Amino acid sequence: MSREGAGASPQQQSTGDSRRGHRDPRPRPRAIIGLLLALTLCALLAAASTGAARVGPRTVGAMVLDKLGLLRVSPWWSEVDEAIVFDIRLPRAVLGILVGASLAVCGAAFQGLFRNVMADPFILGVSPGAALGAALAIVLKVDARLFGVSSIPLFAFAGGLITSALVYSLSSVRSVVPVHTLLLTGIAVGSVLSSLTSLVMVLGQRDLYQVFFWIMGGLGGRTWAHVSMVLPYAALGIVVILLSARELNLMLLGEEDAFHLGVSVERTKIKILVAASLAASAAVAAAGVVGFVGLMVPHAVRLIVGPDHRVLLPSALFAGSATLLAADMVARSAFGSQEIPLGVVTALLGAPFFLFLLRTKGAGK
Repeated sequence: MSREGAGASPQQQSTGDSRRGHRDPRPRPRAIIGLLLALTLCALLAAASTGAARVGPRTVGAMVLDKLGLLRVSPWWSEVDEAIVFDIRLPRAVLGILVGASLAVCGAAFQGLFRNVMADPFILGVSPGAALGAALAIVLKVDARLFGVSSIPLFAFAGGLITSALVYSLSSVRSVVPVHTLLLTGIAVGSVLSSLTSLVMVLGQRDLYQVFFWIMGGLGGRTWAHVSMVLPYAALGIVVILLSARELNLMLLGEEDAFHLGVSVERTKIKILVAASLAASAAVAAAGVVGFVGLMVPHAVRLIVGPDHRVLLPSALFAGSATLLAADMVARSAFGSQEIPLGVVTALLGAPFFLFLLRTKGAGK
């Protein structure tokens, strides 16, 4: 390939192919993003309608439109139904959208930054750091509250951010952060923190079940206070990553080529790492450890829309939201009244996908 071809962005290469008469078989980006947005809205409506108390999708839709002042109707639902939807189901579903979007967008960003489809949001130790913070809050019985949220997600959020900063600091060599060093440091620090979490669980046996259930992940019992806690950090991280799509496209060419094309490589690394760590830490703090979403969703979306991050990132945002909402509905209803941890559902979906990905990539396909 010529130097000019190597320096072209994925979108430019696609345009060049079209001019030479080669039609891109992938669907149009706007159609895909619109379809995923519609799928997310349908999943939100289904999540707000699913539960022990039956409140149909039509009723939920009318409730929401009436509350927003977009539709004036005579209520045919009871106050109990309204409380169930607005105080229990909707905050859980909205939080699911934020968590799924954060994990998927961060996963797409890490995979582009590291040029490795095996990377996910927890590669910097966000997950084990947050798990250790939550375990300490539970075992030490810290009763602090901020903005109506208990100490557990606050400690988890702090643990994820501190771990990310530690991994970055340990990986830095003369103000340069080699990608392979960052990956290996994240794995090593994550292993140490996971061992410390196990130690905390052993020492605090009376709280073992609570720690274990939190680590397995879930959205049960979450309120609008949790949504308010996550929203600013998740939104800030996602917006920064979305605005970095061009840099991520150029980083796919390699750090040297990206530098010659005007990208400040180290500054871009720091910007994306900080933004992704912020959003992922907030997601883990609110929902516990929900694995494989950040690995599985971006890779699946990339197969459909291609590697251009200007399309990949917003597509992953909506696909991650819909995926997490669907997984949460399975967790709530698969075994009747017995809710299972959300992390179990995502692991059952993601682990086979990970093994398939590992095998195909290892085989050079």
